[in-house]
Amino acid sequence: MLSISNGLITAAFFILLVALIPLAVSIKSKNKRSEYIAITMIVVAFIMQIGYFILRWIATGHAPVSNMYEFIATFSIMLILGYLITYHYYKSKVLGLFAIPISLLLIAYGSLFSTDVNPLIPSLQSNWLAIHVITVTISYGILSMSAVAGLIYLLKAIPENEKSLRARILELIMAGIVVVLVYIVTTLIMQGAVGYSDEFMYTDQRGETMVADYHLPSLVNYSEAIPVEHVGDEQYEQADHFHTGINLPPVINSQSLNTVIWSIILGFAVYGILRLVLRRRLLAFVKPLASRADLNLMDEIGYRSVIIGFPLFALGGIFFAAIWAQIAWSRFWGWDPKETWAFITFMFYTIFLHLRLNRGYEGEKSAWLAVIGFILILFNLIAINLIVAGLHSYA
Repeated sequence: MLSISNGLITAAFFILLVALIPLAVSIKSKNKRSEYIAITMIVVAFIMQIGYFILRWIATGHAPVSNMYEFIATFSIMLILGYLITYHYYKSKVLGLFAIPISLLLIAYGSLFSTDVNPLIPSLQSNWLAIHVITVTISYGILSMSAVAGLIYLLKAIPENEKSLRARILELIMAGIVVVLVYIVTTLIMQGAVGYSDEFMYTDQRGETMVADYHLPSLVNYSEAIPVEHVGDEQYEQADHFHTGINLPPVINSQSLNTVIWSIILGFAVYGILRLVLRRRLLAFVKPLASRADLNLMDEIGYRSVIIGFPLFALGGIFFAAIWAQIAWSRFWGWDPKETWAFITFMFYTIFLHLRLNRGYEGEKSAWLAVIGFILILFNLIAINLIVAGLHSYA
């Protein structure tokens, strides 16, 4: 059943990828046929993704949201759900040209993590796992539509050759997308094709001896980490691996941070090469995709997505999370890194709505806030989950 489940989400990935073609054609053509084909393919892909979710739930006996792979896959599914809901009400095709690639990137990113099914740790053995995490991912999917609409607004509103701070920040976002792509490709190549592996033995924050497997040369490492080599039967002997000598306390996941640092270095190197070859900002190549967008419609979608997504996030990410924390750890709130960032995200969207309703932050200002909100969500997903050790490090 697991193999069928994995096959469904893989097939859905390729259907969504192909669906971008008729979707792009439908924007430049008045013919409804291409639009019908694209939306049909997206709906079919979404049904297959739901099939993946249900079958994996049946096979594992619990909601498939207990590790990074499952959480990211669910996030990507909810993003497609968010787009389909938005399309139902606004019939916006251009939104799909940006929402679908983000969903595909999430699935690709999730594939970097193990898809294996492991027994749930005690704190996860609760019905609140499904209630809390599924509610949060639904809110993420809807809030993502706000960011997509905001990005489209900015791409159309800001001239590509403008020498201003807002144009430079938007180009920096384009560079960030390149960094993410390079991160995914580099990790797949180094783990799969190259098979690079340097192992280091260290002591984690709980005092337990662990072994970290580096798939890129070690720029940063755990404090007092010892380079080792696996010799069989969980036995290791000291080895000679490359290491810069920069050591960090075990509260920081140095293995993940090392990958992030390499991704930033290689990503900006690739971005620089692209700029030299193309002799234009990347913004200039993405901007035509948003040329036919209705700015007033994008502003409305961005605002209404937050109105719907924010209460759901407050419910799942704060209220349900606090109830589960009381059951699992005997306290409603403990300022764990993940809890702290959930509070920061909650406060950000509270301020977003305050500025929108009481200070007249509409149009471009609202679009910037929507994009920043999505960056906060991604930071929580990547940096807080992977780099900072805490009670939520398993997720």
